[in-house]
Amino acid sequence: MRKISAARKTILIAISAVVLMSAGLVGTKISDNYFEISKNLEIFTTLYRELNIYYVDETNPGELMKTGIDAMLKSLDPYTNYIPESDMEDYRFMTTGQYGGIGALIRSVDDNVYISEPYEGFPAQKNGLMAGDRVLKIDGIDVTGKDQEEISKVLKGQSGTTVVIVVQRHGETKPTTFEVVREEIKIPDVPYFGMLNDEVGYIKLTSFTHTAGKDVKDAFLKLKKDNNMQKVVLDLRGNGGGLLREAVNIVNMFVPKGEEVVSTKGKIKEWDKVHKAINEPVDTEIPLIVLVDESSASASEIVAGCVQDLDRGVVIGRNTFGKGLVQQTRELYYNTKLKVTVAKYYVPSGRCIQRLDYSHKEEDGSVAAIPDSLINHFTTKAGRPVSDGRGIEPDVLVIDEKLHKILLSLLEKQVFFKFANDYRMQHPTIAPANEFTLTDKEYAAFTDFVLKQDVSYTTSTEKAFEKLLETAKEEEYFEGATTEFEALKSKIKPYHQSDMERFRDDIQMVLENEIVSRYYYQTGRIQATLARDRSIESALEVFNNGTYKDILSVNYTGK
Repeated sequence: MRKISAARKTILIAISAVVLMSAGLVGTKISDNYFEISKNLEIFTTLYRELNIYYVDETNPGELMKTGIDAMLKSLDPYTNYIPESDMEDYRFMTTGQYGGIGALIRSVDDNVYISEPYEGFPAQKNGLMAGDRVLKIDGIDVTGKDQEEISKVLKGQSGTTVVIVVQRHGETKPTTFEVVREEIKIPDVPYFGMLNDEVGYIKLTSFTHTAGKDVKDAFLKLKKDNNMQKVVLDLRGNGGGLLREAVNIVNMFVPKGEEVVSTKGKIKEWDKVHKAINEPVDTEIPLIVLVDESSASASEIVAGCVQDLDRGVVIGRNTFGKGLVQQTRELYYNTKLKVTVAKYYVPSGRCIQRLDYSHKEEDGSVAAIPDSLINHFTTKAGRPVSDGRGIEPDVLVIDEKLHKILLSLLEKQVFFKFANDYRMQHPTIAPANEFTLTDKEYAAFTDFVLKQDVSYTTSTEKAFEKLLETAKEEEYFEGATTEFEALKSKIKPYHQSDMERFRDDIQMVLENEIVSRYYYQTGRIQATLARDRSIESALEVFNNGTYKDILSVNYTGK
């Protein structure tokens, strides 16, 4: 009887949740489908009850329900999600950038979990935990065999509580114990800002939590006051978005009060809204460049798209992700939530930058990009051509060189992480982040280190050769050219040592970045890459060669 009662209770909760979610839809087409909704809810509740009562093995009603909910939502789009109470802390982190914990990134390496990067100024770093520390125990519990997600949840907790962490430090024989008092961790939206040269300022924005607008504004004003900044680069690369209102606030810094920033349109009238700049701007004249890439999404695309549509600045980099969907959270029972897509957003030209059409999924669940035949064309305020359905296409395209297989393999095998741990133990200090570089001797030591690791990779050339070899055998050409084929195979076979030298520039840049993070944390990582950043180079070139204004003119054809 207890099992039946639990099942019925869960069913009632599910029905109530649906009724609550539907309550705001009265007067829409949903009301016309009332019978269909009611019928299917009845089918679902009876099926759920019968399954929990009669299934041959014991069932977990909660897990069954979550599986059903997740599968239902998966049929829609990847942004519509059920958030159980156990994931509420992660949800809070996504929206506020805040969580209770020790303030450190962790990662899995060779079936163990390590501290990979403490956040500067937070408990882990202040108590002496270092990147490379292997986590052994947490509050007396052996964490051997536990995965990264499990350990992350244990490390998080209410601010003010103490967690005891036992680690094995790299290069030491005995474990070390740390008693760390958790704090409210707030990851800064702007982890770094500074000057690229005497005139050009740089602001890196990594997220759009509730402090994003304030952080960008504070950084901007400080650069103007302390460094007499004359031009500015806003870096949105890798920024997956966040709160729409913060995107509006940031655009508002650079455009006049009353200017339209973004509009939203949904099935329900309450989501047909126009968001305008409601505050006095900070600076409507300063030359502005926005950097984007394929990981710039959502709120990042609103900022970049609005700057482009209003001809307020130049967008540089690579095509953005293409997420033009707006989500809202709806409260459910027992401290759970539904994050649901409620609208699409449109930047000032009228275009929606959504790339994938989730309303027309294939039978296998795959989603295709909006076809070229359905792409619409718009113009910016000055009359420059722009299109929808493809994310934000930059005004100046920066194509990065394709990463070679050896670099990808070194990353996959965590070789940079391992070597940086060794390096940190042998070098108490290094040069400032923006000046640090490895010597030839140190790079040679890294090459020796790599040759001792299990680093294997197959190049595209090798794959093409194997296909050629297979075809030659099928068509009976191989027997008469065996020597030639063997010679060619020998020449194209990758040799780790020669590849380490051939692709040294890229490999060394990644390695230096990893080493710098051991001493200067996230800020150091950013500083270390700026001097060799192609998008930064392109931005400075646009500022310096006089093409900035040309790009913003309707007659410009140099994209």
